[in-house]
Amino acid sequence: MKRVVVTGMAGITSLGETADAIFVQFDAAKSGIRYMPDWEVFADLRCKIAGPVEHFDIPKHFNRKVTRGMGRVALMSVISAEKALIDADLLNDPILQNGETGVAFGSSAGSVEAVAEFGSMLNENNMNKMNATTYIRMMSHTSAVNMTVYFGLKGLTLPTSSACTSGSMAIGQAYEAIKYGKQTVMLAGGAEELSAAGCAVFDVLLATSSMNEHPEKSPRPFDQNRDGLVIGEGAGCLILEEYEHAKARGAKIYAEIIGYGSNTDGQHVTRPDSEMMGRCMQLALKDAQISAEQVDYVSAHGTSTDQGDIAETQATARILGRKPISSLKSYFGHTLGACGAIEAWLSLEMMQRQRFIPTLNLENIDSLCGDLDYIVGQARTINAEILMSNNFAFGGINTSIIFKKIDHKQG
Repeated sequence: MKRVVVTGMAGITSLGETADAIFVQFDAAKSGIRYMPDWEVFADLRCKIAGPVEHFDIPKHFNRKVTRGMGRVALMSVISAEKALIDADLLNDPILQNGETGVAFGSSAGSVEAVAEFGSMLNENNMNKMNATTYIRMMSHTSAVNMTVYFGLKGLTLPTSSACTSGSMAIGQAYEAIKYGKQTVMLAGGAEELSAAGCAVFDVLLATSSMNEHPEKSPRPFDQNRDGLVIGEGAGCLILEEYEHAKARGAKIYAEIIGYGSNTDGQHVTRPDSEMMGRCMQLALKDAQISAEQVDYVSAHGTSTDQGDIAETQATARILGRKPISSLKSYFGHTLGACGAIEAWLSLEMMQRQRFIPTLNLENIDSLCGDLDYIVGQARTINAEILMSNNFAFGGINTSIIFKKIDHKQG
């Protein structure tokens, strides 16, 4: 079995595009949630707040020829991946195109604008809004495919489209591809673009927040006054690398992935199963060959839904005990296919800085939630060596990833 390490990281969020910029916002307790005036045309939509990426830098070399087959979700994906490769000092390295590098990347769906172009054909009985790139931008593996073309990747392509575990499952599958010797390097993560339709998915289930007059006060993971989730958008990418290869080239190493678990509830599409969530965490612990006591921090899925928060925290407390825990969705909203990647990236940044960010808007912990050490108010200094990042999705799909800190200069 090969050891797998993280040698590059990057992302795009509603609070910034670099870890330093995002942590400034964290420290100021700033929320990325905004009122969405464009959604006022949807009279039946209860929730009209979201976490939009209002601006992100598009490098000049991303000209029309490069981007014509990219919707917003693919564009954020490729830009994040390029930044992560720069961070790993692997951009333009021959290993990207010799078959030893692959990609595992996911989103809930492709570009919504492209979906609307096909919808227009069905509703208006003409194809005027469609073009040669419509399907390329719409397909669920648009991010992964655009990354292979842009970087010239010749290895594995593992597209993951599993709703809210798309990003985390991609990291897990990339980890296994290297662990079992199929690849040396993997680009791994997820992305999602914002749309009113994405909000409506949860709105019709009465699972969204209606704090439209005070967007900065929602979502409220684990709080007794939470009233549902808020969706967001963004992208996150990790560069995973076989340990000996990284060591030989003198790469900085952020962390080692030592465990991954994934399972399925097999019972209900939208109702979370605390028992199976717990079993997923146990699978990750078994893969990592560590005990629950060794986990120092838990990055929660923490969507701010009634049943989801209770099921997750009870499972976490049952399997891990009273661990420090927080949810980054309180800042960005639920970024769906991107959340697992964004949360892994920023959790690793927290471990590097030994400063763990509190859950925003958590004022009164719901007594039905599990007995955990919820980080509230101020960031907490924790000399964490091992962290667990958990995500759970529609379809009862569960993921748990365990990272172990390695010093940047350690080989």
